[in-house]
Amino acid sequence: MTTILIVEDNEMNRDMLSRRLERKGYQILIAVDGAMGIEVARAKMPDLILMDMSLPVVDGWEATRRIKRDKSLKHIPIIALTAHAMANDREKALDAGCDEYDTKPIELPRLLGKIEALLIPPVLERAS
Repeated sequence: MTTILIVEDNEMNRDMLSRRLERKGYQILIAVDGAMGIEVARAKMPDLILMDMSLPVVDGWEATRRIKRDKSLKHIPIIALTAHAMANDREKALDAGCDEYDTKPIELPRLLGKIEALLIPPVLERAS
């Protein structure tokens, strides 16, 4: 089963997103701040991370940079989730190491398309 780590401090956003993704067949891990997100990623090695960028303790930008610097974690795709929708926010997220970017409020079909696009290449590589 594909595992997704949701790093989100807002309980309502976290619960809504985790329930919707579980219904789609994903196993969900939860972290409520960036530091916990890094710890859970190291301990559980999820297949993909959904990273809120405005987090307490360690923000999503820094948590992403730390994950991508870690040789054992850098292969994990990260999708930035943010309510910030300015033109440079996407670029800032990609510069921090995110593989994709999506805005809140979450539109599930759009997010699922991004999740599936990031998960398919590793599956194809393993099959080759």
